[in-house]
Amino acid sequence: MDKMLLLLFLGLAAEICSGLDNGLARTPPMGWLSWERFRCETDCTTFPDSCISEKLYMAMADKMVELNLKAYGYEYVNIDDCWPAKERDPETGKLVADPDRFPSGISALADYMHARGLKLGIYEDFGVQTCAKYPGSEFYMEIDANTFAEWKVDMVKFDGCNSDPNDSPYGYPTMQFYMNKTGHPMLYSCEWPLYESKKHDYPLIRKTCNMWRNYGDVTDSWESVTSIIHYFGNNPQNFSTFTGPGGWADPDMLVVGDFGLSYYQQKAQFGMWAMFAAPIFMSVDLRTITQEALAILKSKDVIAINQDPLGIQALRLYAVPNSISVWVKPLVDNSTAIAFLNENNEGRPTQLKTTLSDIGLKNSNGYNITELFDGKAMGMYKPTSPFDVLVDPTGILLLKAVPM
Repeated sequence: MDKMLLLLFLGLAAEICSGLDNGLARTPPMGWLSWERFRCETDCTTFPDSCISEKLYMAMADKMVELNLKAYGYEYVNIDDCWPAKERDPETGKLVADPDRFPSGISALADYMHARGLKLGIYEDFGVQTCAKYPGSEFYMEIDANTFAEWKVDMVKFDGCNSDPNDSPYGYPTMQFYMNKTGHPMLYSCEWPLYESKKHDYPLIRKTCNMWRNYGDVTDSWESVTSIIHYFGNNPQNFSTFTGPGGWADPDMLVVGDFGLSYYQQKAQFGMWAMFAAPIFMSVDLRTITQEALAILKSKDVIAINQDPLGIQALRLYAVPNSISVWVKPLVDNSTAIAFLNENNEGRPTQLKTTLSDIGLKNSNGYNITELFDGKAMGMYKPTSPFDVLVDPTGILLLKAVPM
């Protein structure tokens, strides 16, 4: 670890508050993020409508308004990597937006979002360079935090490429300190502990970040989505216990509406992210999104599970290999969300015979059961009554059980 950075952090440590107390992310944040869909396309001559530019983010903001997504909780429009010029300002050391792709500047882009009732997120990196080799924040954290505040940015995603993973427990809290010191509230999204290979200090991560990545990047495939779900099911170090209002484990973006998932798999990802109390960030071209995908993203009863004030991350009760796994999530009104996820892809629904008692629901008066994507009432069941379900191949059955 760089000695200067260590000494700086030790000097700040006594001043850093005991927890991340910026008042943000009391429920999982929701919005749109460019990376999975648009990556690092900077050729605006060949790809004028999909390159990383102010035009792209303005277009997504306009579609979020037109599609009424703000009413469902989606409010952040987030820039990812590849937005800056290749060099900092030589006189001030400040980051500079690429002048060709962001001619109006980031402050004007923030104003554009705010005028539409939306918020702007931006990307930087803890290392000397970002993942795509743009200027990183190492040795510039105070300058960058102040710059983002001056630009009226509402969220900062802080990556970890081109850094020493051993520095994470010092660097990420240092950036948090400088962000809080600005007095301008900015939601803090950390890629720590993703880059660590050792045991993670989740209490410190929870104190430092509003959301944190602890697994690899999602890609537009069912295999990628299920690998993330398995990680959350395995729950190493019981990281689920650190999720709650103000701080959230982040399984990465939604690929709902993109190219790699079937309709049923898109529902499964959205439903499981809701069960995880995960940040919900779309990464889809909203200009061409299908009505089917849009309906999934607007499933208000599923969103309510995600936004439940208790903020409890679902636990996997058990899983049958290459078949159904069962997940439960307690909710604020004493009800319970239950997910049956079917990874079997043999072309026909899979049946599971069980009882509510078998999955931990033991209220003797019974439960009213509702399917959440369609709002279909399934009836009242006693804890020991047979409760047999059919789950579509690579699909989900997402239920809410309300005690009588």
